[in-house]
Amino acid sequence: MTRILLVDDQSLVRVGFRTILETEPGFEVVGEAADGREAVAKAAQLRPDVICMDVQMPVLDGLAATREICDGDSGASVLMLTTFDRDDFLFEALRAGASGFLLKTAEPEHLIDAIHALARGDALLAPAVTRRVIERFATPDGTTALPEAVELDTLTERERETLMLLARGHSNGEIAERLYVGEATVKTHVSNVLMKLGIRDRIHAVIWAYEHGVVQAGTGSVPTVD
Repeated sequence: MTRILLVDDQSLVRVGFRTILETEPGFEVVGEAADGREAVAKAAQLRPDVICMDVQMPVLDGLAATREICDGDSGASVLMLTTFDRDDFLFEALRAGASGFLLKTAEPEHLIDAIHALARGDALLAPAVTRRVIERFATPDGTTALPEAVELDTLTERERETLMLLARGHSNGEIAERLYVGEATVKTHVSNVLMKLGIRDRIHAVIWAYEHGVVQAGTGSVPTVD
């Protein structure tokens, strides 16, 4: 079962999400929270797999709550849900450690798909949203690329190649074809890259690669992570 914590200051929204999610086999809504402070406490208590987190809430907002949860040891993946399609929310959520970003206007099946993705350990961003992320982090208006990080020295040659292809938006299958290895081997390389670089998931690997100059704008296609 995928254990889910719902966090939103509007009870009607929580009821609506619970109704949608509890119809999906393998999902269990284990708790609800009405503000960020309560979310942090329940994440530690209930140990959910996925947290559906609102952005704007009283006491402690969703961005601050996500930062505390991701800095802790709950192991939960956070899916940010908001009615505001704003870049500042998106970038701050990713920096806080969120693994997905979805508008509340999305279709119910998109919410279900997003939770499945996060439960598998993947990241979830719509291609259009990912394009905005990469454009922000790969241009002078975004985060300035740093010299090669010392963490790169811990990667094998194959793991570096995997990181570069990952940052250019290739799927595991496409990476396998380019490196002439099986998809299981690629999954191992990806897991090793995330572990050695201390990165939560694929979308943060993309951001890390652009921030640290592993790949640069214009060197490949703009990634889509889904």
